Amino acid sequence: MNPFGNQLLNVITYLPLVGALGVMMFPKERSVLISRFATAVAGLGFLVSLPLWFAWESAPKDAFGFRFVQETGWIDSIGAKYIVGVDGISMLLVLLTTLLGFIAILSSWTAIRERVKEYYVFMLLLQTGMLGVFVSLDFFLFYVFWEVMLVPMYFLIGIWGGPRKLYAAIKFFLYTLLGSVLMLLGILALYFYHGSLTGTHTFDVRVLQAMGSWADWFDLQYWVWLAFFVGFAIKVPMFPFHTWLPDAHVEAPTAGSVILAGVLLKMGTYGFVRFSLPIMPDATRYFLPWALGLCIVGIIYGAMVAMVQKDWKKLVAYSSVSHLGFCMLGVFALNYQGITGGVLQMLNHGLSTGALFLIVGLVYERRHTRMISDYGGVSKAMPVFAVFFMIMTLSSIGMPGIPGNGFVGEFTVLLGAFLLSQKVWAVLAATGIVLGAAYMLWLYQRTMFGKLDNPENQKLVDLDFREVMTLLPLTVLAFWIGLYPAPFFRILDEPVVRIVEQVEKTHVYPQGVAGLFPEPSAELARVTGDGVGAERAAEAR
Repeated sequence: MNPFGNQLLNVITYLPLVGALGVMMFPKERSVLISRFATAVAGLGFLVSLPLWFAWESAPKDAFGFRFVQETGWIDSIGAKYIVGVDGISMLLVLLTTLLGFIAILSSWTAIRERVKEYYVFMLLLQTGMLGVFVSLDFFLFYVFWEVMLVPMYFLIGIWGGPRKLYAAIKFFLYTLLGSVLMLLGILALYFYHGSLTGTHTFDVRVLQAMGSWADWFDLQYWVWLAFFVGFAIKVPMFPFHTWLPDAHVEAPTAGSVILAGVLLKMGTYGFVRFSLPIMPDATRYFLPWALGLCIVGIIYGAMVAMVQKDWKKLVAYSSVSHLGFCMLGVFALNYQGITGGVLQMLNHGLSTGALFLIVGLVYERRHTRMISDYGGVSKAMPVFAVFFMIMTLSSIGMPGIPGNGFVGEFTVLLGAFLLSQKVWAVLAATGIVLGAAYMLWLYQRTMFGKLDNPENQKLVDLDFREVMTLLPLTVLAFWIGLYPAPFFRILDEPVVRIVEQVEKTHVYPQGVAGLFPEPSAELARVTGDGVGAERAAEAR
């Protein structure tokens, strides 16, 4: 099932880079050949990543629970190694990245007419940067990929974006760079503190995660957690660090918006799950009321601002602020249900919102306007388009059954939030679901129903085969997760249990914070004792 052996992650990560080098060899006049070649490379990248899923159960794992691990020396003088590997969380995000990368490039055939060669080079470079973030198990390597990813996204927005593309690109770059610098300071603090106590300087994420069980370093945790928080919160983005997102989404080309919503935003949520929770559990609990509060504000604020938007694309952009608030609420619930739901909702958001940006882009190519008031009765001219739009609308608002993926994620997040001692967090979050249904159904009604009396809308042509194929995989996955989520829960089981146990190895309970949760041992028993993670939790003990 895995023909690449222990080189599988390297092949997945660097295949787009090789493809970018190949694109550079083509004459710029051969734009059609370039787009087809880039699509073939991205499609091959997705096919190569499938053994991660099919060979998952049989793949050997290291002592830390990571599979497909490759470790070799790199910069020995500073203790940096080349270490790649995935657990259930990062594996699912790698598959999401390869799929959306392929779909984004496929959707660009008719949308990109100028500087085609450079566009596909940047798209493939971006793919390598994103994949590297999810597979890196060395902080130095992780940071290199984190920064590499920033550059092509800047150019994609700044060159192929809308009228305010330079403003949006610079704003995106500065916000992300600020967060990156603070995160780098946090990484260096961990590096030197670990070295001062053990005599070994390392960037190995697996080794540094053991610091989560160390006592008497809360003062440093406090500051490192804040540094990581700003870096990851900007990337999510969480309120009030979200202001760059609507501008970037609106001005970015369609494929850029798909990648931005589907993958780049997940890097922030992934950072919290992978680093902040297991390495700094005491500080996480200390800042928990503030973090939960920002999640709730983001859920409600994003939904309310989305309700008043006149621009179709900006409405979907603000919906991301609300949906990512749900993801973070699950992560900061600090229990099995919440974290599992938060990670699953990352996938759901990537599928549904990625598809919604594709939908906006498809109709924009035909009408060259994103104003909601310019549409009406479109379902009569584009019935196939209207069906896909309805499915993804129901997915976005968390409708159970059809397609149901959003419902599974949101329900699990709310379950985790309800396990908190203060049930008000779950109640407040639930209002975001109601508001989400309000603005999405309103959008659908305004654009798809009514009289088809605008002459420009009467000329609209329904989706062709290529366009259907960009939306079909996302639709199938939405139904799969909604109707049969068990395989995804099984894959997430082991890493989530490990994180929950690590969070509970706390030594500092500042006054006024400890009472927010039940006793750690009782909490772990409650969230895993009768659930999917019971066996693994027992094994870990």
